[in-house]
Amino acid sequence: MTSQQRVVVIGGGLAGLRLAQRLTAPTAAPAVAAPSAAATASTAATATAVTVLGEEPHAPYNRVLLAEVLAGRYAPEVAALPAPGPALRRGVRAVRIDRAERRVHCDDGSVEPYDALVLATGSNPVLPPLRGLFEPEGRELPDGVHAFRTMDDCLALSGAVRPGLRAVVIGGGLLGVSAARALASRGAQVVLAQQGERLMERQLDVEASALLHSHLAGLGVEIHTQCRVRGLVTARPAARRPAGERTGSDRPGAERTGPGRRVTGVELADGYRLDADLVVLACGVRPRTGLALAAGLDVRKGVVVDDELRTSDPRIHAIGDCAEHAGLVYGLAGPALDQADALAALLSAGPTGPRRYTGTRALTRLTLPTGIDLAAFGETTPRPGDDVVRLSDATRRTYRKVVVRDDRLVGGVLLGELSTVGALARTWEGDELLPTGSDLFHLLTDDGGS
Repeated sequence: MTSQQRVVVIGGGLAGLRLAQRLTAPTAAPAVAAPSAAATASTAATATAVTVLGEEPHAPYNRVLLAEVLAGRYAPEVAALPAPGPALRRGVRAVRIDRAERRVHCDDGSVEPYDALVLATGSNPVLPPLRGLFEPEGRELPDGVHAFRTMDDCLALSGAVRPGLRAVVIGGGLLGVSAARALASRGAQVVLAQQGERLMERQLDVEASALLHSHLAGLGVEIHTQCRVRGLVTARPAARRPAGERTGSDRPGAERTGPGRRVTGVELADGYRLDADLVVLACGVRPRTGLALAAGLDVRKGVVVDDELRTSDPRIHAIGDCAEHAGLVYGLAGPALDQADALAALLSAGPTGPRRYTGTRALTRLTLPTGIDLAAFGETTPRPGDDVVRLSDATRRTYRKVVVRDDRLVGGVLLGELSTVGALARTWEGDELLPTGSDLFHLLTDDGGS
């Protein structure tokens, strides 16, 4: 009898689909004689049946490309991921994990049994505690206020933006910068409000952030740093009474208050008000851990996993934005793909197969309109005793910097000129020793010193 390992993946995003693809991909047949019956039976016995529960009704898409869709550079279908085949159940939300029975209960009443369960639930946008964001006992955002996380968010923003529209983007990280430049490229009047001292503080040093600031300002984006948003200003749209309808001294056709709220402005902590037709909440993301918490799994910043990407229940794994490995929640595409590949190898391997995930060195890349590219990796702020090499060209608006510690490359930032990023990333990811006594400027030449 053929037995199959049943793997259920909760989450139809980049990480979940990559895992399903790896687990279901046919392996190349070896160039030897036909396998024996015993070998065939052994292969059949370790076959894997994969089911992916994807909450969104859309065809799977790459979130990394949403800013390009919003900017109008790509059609939505360009962001589509490879077709996952019958493994994916679209528009199905997992609502409960029964660990004792090893079953996942879904919102449509279906139940999926599993031998191994993988949480690839991703993350939710952070909605800041702003006055006026929600009404008492309500969870509906005012009209004109959007998060920027899903394809639905992107399509709603794209449908709302028009030339001359006043848009306020709250948040100056990677997400906020991406949204601001996309809206500006569509002709909106964009104001970016960042609570921190500079743009993209987590990835960029002071000089690189200043160059990015200058570039966005050149696109027409008005930038306010060290600027805390206190609340939203909203109004209820007026609705006309049907002719002939009267209340007290009301005249036919007089206006009355409509049921919905629409944003009209943003209030800053110093009392200043910014007029706004559109507000984008780009305040970061938070790992989506509700299912894991309800199931009694260990959750800190994310769902805690070990080097085998196992949670506190050895039959349940977690990968991608929801997973916390060695105290880190990456929130980036590169580590999510690495974790999916590592887990696929682990689930499909025999006793001597690969058993550990040791982490990912993540590189951030962003392309802005009018030709400026950005890349940042590792530790961009040096410690005492580190060697730092910088090359900058104000005329060409380029900036390159690397940080070296104990003869190893530990981080770098490049803006406007990325010809060396491939060689630098390989040296950094490999944790290679640099040649003793070498001129460190060779790291920033066109070949990265290779």
